[in-house]
Amino acid sequence: MLNKQNYVPWSSRLLRYAKSRSNGKLIHNSIINGPYVRRVIPEPGDTNWEVPVNETFHVQTNDELTEKELKQIEADDQAIQTILLDLPEDIYAAEKKAKLFNEWERFTSNKGELIESYYHRFLKLMNDLKRNKHFPKKITSNLKFLNNLQPEWSRHVTIVHQRKDLHTTDYTQLYDFLKFNQKEVDELKAERLAKIQDPLTLMENSNNPYAFPAPRPDQPSFNQNYMQQPIPNPKDITDPITAMNMALTLMAKAFKLNLM
Repeated sequence: MLNKQNYVPWSSRLLRYAKSRSNGKLIHNSIINGPYVRRVIPEPGDTNWEVPVNETFHVQTNDELTEKELKQIEADDQAIQTILLDLPEDIYAAEKKAKLFNEWERFTSNKGELIESYYHRFLKLMNDLKRNKHFPKKITSNLKFLNNLQPEWSRHVTIVHQRKDLHTTDYTQLYDFLKFNQKEVDELKAERLAKIQDPLTLMENSNNPYAFPAPRPDQPSFNQNYMQQPIPNPKDITDPITAMNMALTLMAKAFKLNLM
């Protein structure tokens, strides 16, 4: 990252500046020799037990550091800050661009995220890219915006592909079009959720959830085999496991009746 011709004078200036700081000697040592590496401390075993305990090891903890070692670790942090502050601007720019590129590659909507939140996050990312002199083509940014929306927008994304020229349209215009159809998307989403009924809710809303059609003549009556035990009201059930078992029993009986 550094120009080889500029490295020697830059490193000389850096070391001179490091030495001039209050903790300069330790900072200089950290830059030249690297940061302090914590020691591995052995813990003796015990052979007096019925099952002998072997020797173990652990990395030096903060409580086991000496005062000199603590000062060196503090100087290590200062050395890192010194190097970062003295880096040329072009290196910072390259680092920022790399970070933004990674963010662009991984950008997607979050589960259940509203389109407003998604759009504002995308807008911020695009503005950050422009500030760093990176300008994706319109077709690229538009496809990125459309292809990472939540699944409920898939129908309208298809409509956008059919009606809009993604080479000339701006993603802000795409957002306006999608936002205009927000009500329809919400209604479709609500319909899908309504189809996924909670078994407990189904039991509560039924007038007589345990009343089944009369058996056919060739089928013995339930009362001929056993006395049916009273079943508690679902509202009185507090144990979720019991409630789940009741719901599964109901669905199993209903399924069997449908096969008759």
